[in-house]
Amino acid sequence: MTTQESIPSFALYGHATPFPDVIHIETFSARAHEHKWHIMPHRHGQMAQLFIFMAGRVACLVDGISQDLSDRTFLYVPEHSVHEFNFEPEMSGLVISFPTHIVRSVEPAGGDIVSALARPFSEGLGDRVIGLVDQLQATYESQTPFRAQQAIGLAHCLLAQLAELAMTAGATSTTLQSRRMERLDAMIHQHMADSWTARDYANALSMSTGHLSRLCRAATGAGAAAYIERRVIAEACRLLAFTRLPISDVGYRVGYGDPSYFSKRFRAICSVTPSSYRAQFLG
Repeated sequence: MTTQESIPSFALYGHATPFPDVIHIETFSARAHEHKWHIMPHRHGQMAQLFIFMAGRVACLVDGISQDLSDRTFLYVPEHSVHEFNFEPEMSGLVISFPTHIVRSVEPAGGDIVSALARPFSEGLGDRVIGLVDQLQATYESQTPFRAQQAIGLAHCLLAQLAELAMTAGATSTTLQSRRMERLDAMIHQHMADSWTARDYANALSMSTGHLSRLCRAATGAGAAAYIERRVIAEACRLLAFTRLPISDVGYRVGYGDPSYFSKRFRAICSVTPSSYRAQFLG
């Protein structure tokens, strides 16, 4: 675990410049080697990524959940998820980066594929995924007249296959309720620093506060206000674990103007103080 001053958000890792192509593909050695095979905690605001692990081992931490992956597996990371990697030196594999508009244009808004791709997940590499990755890489490296159109089509095929695997593995639900909850989650991430209330979110979603509470309670067992606060505290947990921001600044970033009240609410939800929570990740 590595702590930083903040969790950076990149286009490609280490770069704030615009995304360079319709998609981007590179080997692990192209970037991980220059960082001594350790990719620091970061996230992407407008990009999802698919990591293809062909040979070797890697320790992954995605949104605070750790796992060790090795030969012939993949990891899908959606936008906004904080991820960190410690690669075995000279590990072989690829990272494919998809701009958010490519992911969302697989199907009409609110469809099952986009819903299935809203959470990180990993699986073993099957022949269909490998075949699509090989075709996409060959197209990416080509100079044919309609390269971009072919790359987008193959990217959509690959993303649809990943969504199928996610749904088969039970990684997500495809109900209307889950899609509404995902819209709420995206708004919470966008507006938590603004101290929005349940009423603010309900208005933005064109529903009553009571309807929003019923939706949250049916999905999670908690009313809207409690659910929203839990999501906010979850982001605070990420900032405490992955950054060196003062605890008061963490509170400000997630919408608590009073540091003592932030500590009180954090302890009520997590059963530990913010400083005790952070201490678990130091060492």
